[in-house]
Amino acid sequence: MGSNVIVTKGKIYKAEDLDGIWVYENEKIIGLGLYFINEDCEIVLLVTYIQNKGIGTQIFNKIKEIAITRNCKRIWLITTNDNIDAIKFYQKKGFYFSNIYINAIENSRKIKPKIPYI
Repeated sequence: MGSNVIVTKGKIYKAEDLDGIWVYENEKIIGLGLYFINEDCEIVLLVTYIQNKGIGTQIFNKIKEIAITRNCKRIWLITTNDNIDAIKFYQKKGFYFSNIYINAIENSRKIKPKIPYI
């Protein structure tokens, strides 16, 4: 079962407090992007339920457009090193590694114990 709590770098977000982009097909959500903007834009969550159909790109492009309109200095995100599909996706979008956070999941799990081990 999922949770409305998202933890990144020790910061706790509630999904309902974030701005978001939803993509629907036949009245079902097939993609979702949540983001937080201050002077930067953090992509907090980007998930698609149908792969390789451009849904993630559609969501990313809309978030990028919003970030540009809001004069964000940068767009950034965190993903785990085992999420190879996400890493490839974001590299294709021009992202690069800027930091590696050792034991980040373990630290996040202290805040949100429901984060799965696998």
